Amino acid sequence: MNTKKKIRFWVITRNVFLFIVAVVLIWFVFHHSMTAYEQKKYPPLGQLVEVDGKKMHVYTKGDGENTIVLLSGLGTAAPVLDFEPLINELAKNNKVVIVESFGYGWSDITKKERTVENIVEEIRTALKAANIEAPYILMPHSISGIYSLYYANTYPDEVKAVIGIDFTLPQALEYFGESAPTMPEYLSYVAPTGIARLALYMIPDNFLPIAEKGTYSVENLNLTKAISGWKGYNKNIVDEANEIKNNVQKTVDLTFPADMPVLIFTPEKDKLNEDGKSKLTFYHTQLNNRSSSKITTLKGHHYLHWTRYKEMSKQVNEFIETFAWEKE
Repeated sequence: MNTKKKIRFWVITRNVFLFIVAVVLIWFVFHHSMTAYEQKKYPPLGQLVEVDGKKMHVYTKGDGENTIVLLSGLGTAAPVLDFEPLINELAKNNKVVIVESFGYGWSDITKKERTVENIVEEIRTALKAANIEAPYILMPHSISGIYSLYYANTYPDEVKAVIGIDFTLPQALEYFGESAPTMPEYLSYVAPTGIARLALYMIPDNFLPIAEKGTYSVENLNLTKAISGWKGYNKNIVDEANEIKNNVQKTVDLTFPADMPVLIFTPEKDKLNEDGKSKLTFYHTQLNNRSSSKITTLKGHHYLHWTRYKEMSKQVNEFIETFAWEKE
């Protein structure tokens, strides 16, 4: 390659590099400008309470005698919006509360480790700060099952029952011979760099609930996309995923108190492994056929509340009528 060609090559390479840098910077500025605009346009639906010097979002609907606290699964960007159809049904007969943990929805991001102890204490503090009186009926989805198990054992007087939505329990890893899931640290840059927002423009349906048209309002879906752009897979969510192994080890010897009613919803078409094990067989080992507990299978997937919210609400109300008196 002669000198002129070399110079031309490096000039082109430099220009391409500068162009890419310029595009990245423009997108970065655009993302943060849009985030600031959206956060002003879409204020919290509930109240922000102070927890460890940060703000946590607590949303409440209904004024029934029993208080149901919904806790979301790992990575659910906007729990209040995700649970909306179920909230609306449950609130007809109950007081329903959603605590958005740090890193989720309208809550801040914290520097505190995502240990089961910290997460449970933050939830308790937020509920007290919002003047939500115990005892509660905890209703966890997915990974929040571990937090609810710890909560019920550490503060049994504050929990009258637990209702799990295909929830995770620490003994599941050993039962199925699996290892704890993890997330690569680089995913924590997805939200602050604007990659999550870019993905929203390219594959928006991947960030939205899979439900029949009309289940979620247009406003809800727009909000969900906006908050997914703000939070995405932020540092708290990635840290929470990578703390699962430790949280499992801390809770693996725990079971729900013998006198505490437990209702579990799980998909009916769960795949059996080679040993004939499934989520249903696993949940039966956890409840030990206690008369105060029940397992219900429903058509659907892991996010049962996206499609089966009416059936779930009906069964929750029946369950409460039967067992809530035991803790009063």
